[in-house]
Amino acid sequence: MARNGKSLIIVESPTKTKTLKKFLGKGFEIQATLGHVKDLPKKKLGVDIENGFAPAYETIVGKGKVIDLLKKSAKSASIIYLALDPDREGEAIAQHVAEILDADPDKVKRAVFNEITERAVKEGIANAGSINKDRAFAQQARRILDRIVGYKVSPILWKTISKRLSAGRVQSVALRLICEREDAIEAFKPTEYWSISAEFKAKAGQFIANLATVDGKKIQISNNVDATKIVEEVKSEKFSIRKVKVEKKSRNPLPPFITSTMQQEAARRLYFSTQKTMRVAQSLYEGVEIGEAGSVGLITYMRTDSVRISNEALSSVRSVISQVYGKGYLPDKANHYKNRNRAQDAHEAVRPTYFEYSPQEIKIHLTKDQFKLYSLIWERFIASQMMPAQILQTSIECAGGRFLFRASGSQIVFDGFLRVYEDFKEEDANGEDGEQLLPAIKEGENLKILGVNPKQHFTKPPPRYTEASLVKELESKGIGRPSTYAQIIDTLEKRKYTEIQQRRFFPTELGRVVNKVLTNNFDRIFNVEFTAEMETELDKVELGTHNWQKVLQEFYVPFHKNLLEVEARKSEIKKETTKPTGIKCDKCGGEMVEKWGRHGKFLACSAYPNCKNTKPLDGQNGDQTTNEQCPECGSGLVVKNGRFGRFLACSKYPDCKFTKSFTTGVKCPEEVCDGEIVERRSRKGKPFYSCSNYPKCKFAMWNKPVKQSCPQCDNSYQVEKYSKAKGNYLACPKCGYSESPHPENIEKHQEEVVGK
Repeated sequence: MARNGKSLIIVESPTKTKTLKKFLGKGFEIQATLGHVKDLPKKKLGVDIENGFAPAYETIVGKGKVIDLLKKSAKSASIIYLALDPDREGEAIAQHVAEILDADPDKVKRAVFNEITERAVKEGIANAGSINKDRAFAQQARRILDRIVGYKVSPILWKTISKRLSAGRVQSVALRLICEREDAIEAFKPTEYWSISAEFKAKAGQFIANLATVDGKKIQISNNVDATKIVEEVKSEKFSIRKVKVEKKSRNPLPPFITSTMQQEAARRLYFSTQKTMRVAQSLYEGVEIGEAGSVGLITYMRTDSVRISNEALSSVRSVISQVYGKGYLPDKANHYKNRNRAQDAHEAVRPTYFEYSPQEIKIHLTKDQFKLYSLIWERFIASQMMPAQILQTSIECAGGRFLFRASGSQIVFDGFLRVYEDFKEEDANGEDGEQLLPAIKEGENLKILGVNPKQHFTKPPPRYTEASLVKELESKGIGRPSTYAQIIDTLEKRKYTEIQQRRFFPTELGRVVNKVLTNNFDRIFNVEFTAEMETELDKVELGTHNWQKVLQEFYVPFHKNLLEVEARKSEIKKETTKPTGIKCDKCGGEMVEKWGRHGKFLACSAYPNCKNTKPLDGQNGDQTTNEQCPECGSGLVVKNGRFGRFLACSKYPDCKFTKSFTTGVKCPEEVCDGEIVERRSRKGKPFYSCSNYPKCKFAMWNKPVKQSCPQCDNSYQVEKYSKAKGNYLACPKCGYSESPHPENIEKHQEEVVGK
């Protein structure tokens, strides 16, 4: 067939094609693969371990039409540019597409775009080369490694705990971190300690200082008796200013985003999940319709571990800073940042691509989430090239007798980068930051004590991971790569190994059982250090210094030996995961034991398979009794758990199929609505609360309502909230009043709802 002279460009996403067409004109045809076109088979291992770990890739179901279209376009093209994403996954897709097209190698080129701009795209086309085989091999090695671990270890979980469970080479290590943190929290024993502060009056004003030393030494006050003695002694002393220290300090801007820091900041500041952050970033990278300008790629490639910035971008951003903020905010030279040791430095940092498109100017063209993330990326990058902030820090020492109190304060004298990207401070354990604006005081000045305040504290356990802190931990330990963090977290939630409450990870009981089986029997594989070492080995494969088959062989030999040992102990492991109950089987007289099933724990006869008697476990799979009667048959209603959370059902099911949502007992606050607020669960398993009259009434909230009126505005209910400073507390959604909850009231409310 004669060629029509057009060049074919193959990308992953159809969204990207709109942006590319604007730059390349009629001489180019652009087609999309819609992601991977080949993968390992779903229902078998698909790896020939004895033959050099050869993968048996298959065409992904549903991709037949896509491949036919690519082949048809390739036949008539004069040259084929494989412009898939510039990472390992993109390189692997490029390799698979090249194999499928089976075209003349001389007309197949690999083009790489770090950003979807006219300059970058045309440069990528002009400098197109060959597929990076080593990078493709690194992806292939990872895929095979993950398949072997998942395919070989998951059946151990099926046979010892329950079917449909899975183990993952990296996800299981993340689960281990979460479970070990929970173990540390449960084992933690709080220790009492006291702090003492004093309010002093000087000529220029009042300030608060904290007790620092007694007799020149730091002191630990462990009880109220000791604290009271010190307070009384302090009150009898005369104090004066011993030392005033004022110094000017610089606070440097943070580097531009890499994938992990973008995910962390989006989680902390915007409350985005890692999945949501990457989804929104992908849309900004591929292109957004900006009025007459058409589709515009607003940010550089979002999967990167490098803080490197191109000279062109540095020149542009320095021009923006000078024009918008003034030359006083512009350093003499561009700020350069150092990459971390493990950084691959394949791409630039995440940054805006066009500096004429500020977030506010194009807000009308962006979705709410796109605007939030684009603003964050924009501000972080602009700030990274600005002057440091100048902070005036003052510390005061107040001496009296054998006591020394210290006070500190700070004042921003030049905001520098803080003008664009403000510090984000999460509340500390006590809800205080210890900073204050201090009066002008001279050394030697006498002070008057206005009050001395002892305060009781207790040491706190390590905090549970948030999405931000988990990503930071994974990155710091070298577990996973920028492109995998979101998937790791998503998998743990989907498998119901973890759940998020108050934006923190809690391992489920199932997750802890799975973790125990894996770490007790495969400690070497699901180990933080070993997983980090494997990531380093894969990096070396990409660099071309290690052979991918040798890396797999060195992993597989000890793994296979470990696997055989565990296989021989399956019965013993299964016994460890079942729990005796002392309850007799009503069919054969054997003992009933707790086991795991698809929907949680249940009771099963220990004589299985000879006796197949099973029963729901109270409080797990249902049959938690209530005082409420079924309106259809008069039988008692019981609490059950389903796909979307708890609900009430008739105890005579399946004879009677009456069900209703689990109510909180709070009336719907919408006017002219007679519904109640009921408990529901989103598709991703997150609990929320909405009106029982949905869809007629669409009232909904994330915080759990409590049937306790507000003492300030008399609103009929309050909601449960949480902060690091207060812990769990109640707040009025109408007037904002808040108070610490009374546990007995909440427990009473919960009992009333269940017993209703």
